[in-house]
Amino acid sequence: MPKKIRILSLDGGGIRGIISCVILKYIEEQLQKLDHPDAKLGDYFDLVAGSSTGGILAALVLYPDNSKRSKFSVETALDLYAKKGDTIFNVSFWNQVLNPFGLFNEKISQKSLEKQLSEVFGTLELKDLVKPCLITSYDINSRKAKFFCSHEADSPLENFYVKDVCRATSAAPTYFEPAKIKSLYQQEFTLIDGGVYANNPALCAYAEARKIAFSKELNDPEKIDYPSVNDMIIISIGTGQVLKPYSFKEFENAGKIKWISPLIDILLTANAETVDYLLTKMYETLGPRNQKNYYRIMPDLKNASPEMDDTTRKNIFELIQAGLLYVDENRESLDEIAKKLVKHK
Repeated sequence: MPKKIRILSLDGGGIRGIISCVILKYIEEQLQKLDHPDAKLGDYFDLVAGSSTGGILAALVLYPDNSKRSKFSVETALDLYAKKGDTIFNVSFWNQVLNPFGLFNEKISQKSLEKQLSEVFGTLELKDLVKPCLITSYDINSRKAKFFCSHEADSPLENFYVKDVCRATSAAPTYFEPAKIKSLYQQEFTLIDGGVYANNPALCAYAEARKIAFSKELNDPEKIDYPSVNDMIIISIGTGQVLKPYSFKEFENAGKIKWISPLIDILLTANAETVDYLLTKMYETLGPRNQKNYYRIMPDLKNASPEMDDTTRKNIFELIQAGLLYVDENRESLDEIAKKLVKHK
């Protein structure tokens, strides 16, 4: 029987990506029990997609070791977020005074982020990631979506340094400046966070998978080329449910400035919900058996802050606890995912 194509999709959400790491860490631990004690998550997916913080996670799990397998465990990614998050999202005292709430320029300096990305990824190129990936960004100059795909990066026109890809996908408006980066062909792009159109990139991942000859890309004749929805297992992981209510009275005479933060919150949440709705309906057409091959994991934030840049020790603790609670309450489903990933390895 042909092996299904296993797709991992990772939402954006800034420091809330810690929740995704906690859940992925549990899945990786089950893979180690079921298949190999040194199993790495990246070796059990055929395509990994990510937006913003999810794009950085995608690059981390697909980082190659000397044998062209995944180098980093999920715990490594979790350590990066938990230990360096306060550095990446640091806002100086004077910047808070001179630039309250990011109204006059970007809320956070990009220098810390760029330094950390450079330290982690160095001169690693997109084409060298161990599996096909799709990392989202948006070109504000040409006004169109920009997808970074490792399986299309053999040409210098489509190849980039991974540190630049991560800088582009995480350039969230009002948080970081746009990323001005160049391909290895020296073509310049001005890019912002892919979350502006695909904070949940699962549907983009599905569309990309449809055009990939996986048997060739993965050097595995048992993998299906140009798969249909019936041939895919999609695991889509969110960074915490944000459902803050907004009343009519609060916004009946609101101007542009008052709408900025709520509008960003609403657009990101609605985007993710719409993608989940569409994929759920697509898988429902397959019947009771195969519709179970789509998993949308969206934990409750519980006591954690919905803010993408809250890197206080208390909030990082609460994000970890929110992820652990989801794991505790959904072990059966997560164990099922791990078994399917091994079965179709």
